[in-house]
Amino acid sequence: MSEREREALVGEGAVAYREYLGAVVLHGQAAAEVLGQNPTDVYALNVLALSGPLAASVLAGRIGLSQSATTRLVDRLERAGRVRRVPDPADRRRVLVESMPVPAEEDERAFGPARRRLGEVFAGFSEDELRVLFRYFTQAAPALREAAAETRGIAPQN
Repeated sequence: MSEREREALVGEGAVAYREYLGAVVLHGQAAAEVLGQNPTDVYALNVLALSGPLAASVLAGRIGLSQSATTRLVDRLERAGRVRRVPDPADRRRVLVESMPVPAEEDERAFGPARRRLGEVFAGFSEDELRVLFRYFTQAAPALREAAAETRGIAPQN
């Protein structure tokens, strides 16, 4: 493939990628509505579910909010029964934020349609194609977090 052909392909891919990101954001908003939360709350819950309990200051860095905004977010999620504050087992003076499981029926309403539809998409890929796709997800996530931090002019928080 020539450099010109590669640039054209990447350009086409950029359009598809922007459409994909828009769809991800749209789905995040829809899922948040079903859960009675806002998209930032759902994003924070996802970060906590994937990482386990975090100090509020660490959560703030991971989700790109100030510490005061994160404190308000945690207060809101705690009132909604979505998180709880727990003592840090390594330092009982410190408090961690821990996500609570989403009830199965709420999870199904919020995320079931996407799981099913994406399952249909994945069914059309070979095992090798899935491995490439999942490698992309694994490598792109930290790259996008670093880009977000760079855009904000702050140090990346992976």
